[in-house]
Amino acid sequence: MARRWDTAVRECEITLHGQRYTYLRAGRRGPVVVLLHGLAGDSETWRPVLPLLAERATVIAPDLLGHGRSAKPRGGDYSVGSYASGLRDLLIALGVSGATVVGHSFGGGVAMQFAYQFPELANRLVLVSSGGLGPEVTPALRAATIPGSLVALRLMTTLTPRWVGNLLHKALRAVPSMAANDLDELARALASLSHHDARAAFMHTARGALDLTGQRIDATAKLYLTAHTPLLFITGDTDAVIPAQHTTDAHEKTPNSHLAVFQGAGHFPHLDDPERFAATVAGFLNATRPARPDPSGLRDRLLAGAG
Repeated sequence: MARRWDTAVRECEITLHGQRYTYLRAGRRGPVVVLLHGLAGDSETWRPVLPLLAERATVIAPDLLGHGRSAKPRGGDYSVGSYASGLRDLLIALGVSGATVVGHSFGGGVAMQFAYQFPELANRLVLVSSGGLGPEVTPALRAATIPGSLVALRLMTTLTPRWVGNLLHKALRAVPSMAANDLDELARALASLSHHDARAAFMHTARGALDLTGQRIDATAKLYLTAHTPLLFITGDTDAVIPAQHTTDAHEKTPNSHLAVFQGAGHFPHLDDPERFAATVAGFLNATRPARPDPSGLRDRLLAGAG
């Protein structure tokens, strides 16, 4: 049985490129597992699973730039590629030579980009209700790309009386398609956007990945490059933010990938069933071997293409 200090969650920070990066850390043994949150989220979304995973792994859950307690520079680069590079820099600064990268929603897109840019650091991939696997997404996120949406968001987050927000929260709980944890995380995300710098970072990030038609970035064309990287897909079958069909279709198109569908779970399966989530990821770690750097094999796959 793991000792208490093995699973205690610690709040940490580091300065990279003159900017503060914050992260949660738990566990001191086993493989390194990195947990990436979604758009307008933060590392706190992983609190329920951090101590569970820390029984078997060393777990790091960063606040991406512009999110949580990390810096929100006005001139920051909030592209998916820059987020992947930022993760590379964080891992190297922490002395991590390779990790299993778990990405939720927008974090899934960052995880895939990370594996594409830095395959030598990506031991395994776990994509949870991931973005980048299909165009459809909830209209609430598409609305962030409309001109004037930043002003509307400011009004929503700073001028709306608290009692109106509470009333909206209670009303949406009656919507059958909205899981309770999905609603709670939505309310928490809105609250995090009460500060101007956080709103600006959110808008820059959202407009880099979305437009009025849905998700702009399609990562499925490069999934064939993960042929020798263990890959696990996780989704909730009642996800109202990103259709679960995106995940199941990607699994079917990716040979040797693994799939776990959480019945009754929404967009945050790690919150709907933390114990099953941790057990699923731990089982995946035990059943697979970390990918090894293979420059010549990567060259062959690039030349062969998806076919």
